[in-house]
Amino acid sequence: MSQAHFQGRFEVEFKYQLTDRPAFLKALLALNPEIMLEDNLEQDRYFDTPDDALAQAGKSLAIRTIQPSGIQLWIVKGPEKDRCEAVTINDADKAVSMLLTMNYRQILVITKRRSIYFIGPFHVTLDHLAEIGDFAELASNCSRWQISWDFLPMRRSLAPTEPCTPGTCRQYTQHNQRMQLNDRQTRLAHL
Repeated sequence: MSQAHFQGRFEVEFKYQLTDRPAFLKALLALNPEIMLEDNLEQDRYFDTPDDALAQAGKSLAIRTIQPSGIQLWIVKGPEKDRCEAVTINDADKAVSMLLTMNYRQILVITKRRSIYFIGPFHVTLDHLAEIGDFAELASNCSRWQISWDFLPMRRSLAPTEPCTPGTCRQYTQHNQRMQLNDRQTRLAHL
């Protein structure tokens, strides 16, 4: 596993909805990427203060667990669009407990099936979110990499729309809002 891909504080990334996951994956594998992990289950638990101070400042805080690889991360993004810092932690449940003790609240849980591949200085992440679809994240710590993707054959499998991120993709956001509402209604029904 190449940890050098995740060093530093800044990461340039774009997310796209895939129009044809099998074609994208076939083109990606033809480039003989280094495989970090395939088909792991990843859960991101997002937190904010009761007054949404992080969101208002353009920041996010997540605790990520990846199984079966056993990776556990504390991730902070923002306020700059390309700023991302992550640190490996030993006990995600304890980190969550500490955040709740400090009066943070869990605002969102996202679960996805994820594979990560490396090609030179780039990493390509393939995600599948139930009821939403397949996404590719193209990322690097380099600042001039975007042009390189224009020449990759898998680019044709990307949706012909603007990049989609969890914060801006309407379908993704609406799905998570429905899930949170259903969860709240279920909890209230059991009171």
